[in-house]
Amino acid sequence: MTANLIECVRHRAAGERLGVAALTRAAYAGEDLAPLAQALRETVLRDPADAGALMDLSVIEQMHGDLEKGLTIQALALHRAQVYGTAGTGGGTIRLLVLAAPLAMGANTPVEFLLGGSTVSLRTLYIAPGIPLPDPLPDHDIAFVAAPGDSDASRVFLREIADALPGWPRPVLNAPEAIMRLERDRSEAVLSGVPGLRLPRTARCSRALLAAVGKGELEARDVLYGGRFPLVVRPVGAHAGRDLAKLESAAEIGAYLDGCADEDFFLSDFVDYRSADGRYRKYRLVFVDGRPHPCHMAIAEEWKVWYMNANMAGSAAKRAEEAAFMDGFETGFARRHAAALSGMARAFGLDYFGIDCAEDRDGALVLFEADNALIVHDMDPADVFPYKPPRMRAVFDAFAGMVARRARAGRRGQDAARLAG
Repeated sequence: MTANLIECVRHRAAGERLGVAALTRAAYAGEDLAPLAQALRETVLRDPADAGALMDLSVIEQMHGDLEKGLTIQALALHRAQVYGTAGTGGGTIRLLVLAAPLAMGANTPVEFLLGGSTVSLRTLYIAPGIPLPDPLPDHDIAFVAAPGDSDASRVFLREIADALPGWPRPVLNAPEAIMRLERDRSEAVLSGVPGLRLPRTARCSRALLAAVGKGELEARDVLYGGRFPLVVRPVGAHAGRDLAKLESAAEIGAYLDGCADEDFFLSDFVDYRSADGRYRKYRLVFVDGRPHPCHMAIAEEWKVWYMNANMAGSAAKRAEEAAFMDGFETGFARRHAAALSGMARAFGLDYFGIDCAEDRDGALVLFEADNALIVHDMDPADVFPYKPPRMRAVFDAFAGMVARRARAGRRGQDAARLAG
């Protein structure tokens, strides 16, 4: 696979990059990306203006654990170019322009994965303060806002995109204002009144406020309305369980802060979502054009669950349960929670987003996170997870189909306007 990617680097079109999806697939398959990184460095030495090679090198550095170096290389690339094609995604009849933020890999909506195997042509435009929009804009039929709204830094870019959209010449999916509704401390108000939905109460607090609770100068309820221990704490903008913790008492806050340098946190109620067998089950769904699709189900013995720590690959019994969940999704989970799922889709008003959720013992749907950039992919080995490829194909086809429908509708609208004029 690495050899094929190196060959692709040599023959890609000007302005193209391999992209996050191709590089992630190689890394997930256990490929050594060092030879590819060297080939990219040599490419940049021959042609310092090759921004696509720099963007790919940025991703590899981040995969190797050097976030700072990766973002520095990304900044160098963006000084050379704002617009990037992705190798293997050109030539489609529908041209999608992704509006992205210059953040760490995986921070933007994983559009490259979502369009895998489709005929939609993909280009990405990075928008940031101080970088004027290209004039003219790249040719496209429809745009999609991929920037997240889950941190102060990302919202700066999202607002920049919002400022650029008035008068945009083509239809735009996932309005920035709607993305901002996904933030943890806003979701409770946005989703109030949605039947069958349980949201942990959440408040944002500074490091100083959290420390004051730890010292006994404030009560938990002074920071989180009605809050009482145990409480869940996580840094604002953190993902994949980084510094996510359950605090059993105020006495644990000092030690937590000693091990976490962040300045802002979300404090939430702890919801005990154990099933009757004592295990915790967490589900990931994505909504495409208002319709929910299952992506995975993680089963673990501890409350802090994400797919990678649930050891699903190591348990045939867990995989059998996940397969049953996915195969019976429409008549089971989706039917049980139809009111909550449809109400959530209407309240957020997004064309595409994902959620991590669970069921409590009373049968309510517990929402932990809503995000437009949750990772969804088809990289799990089909011999171990034979039930996943058809489900992920359904997600990808739904996304590509939505893009195509909205683009064609936009063309018809523009044709009608020209005739009327």
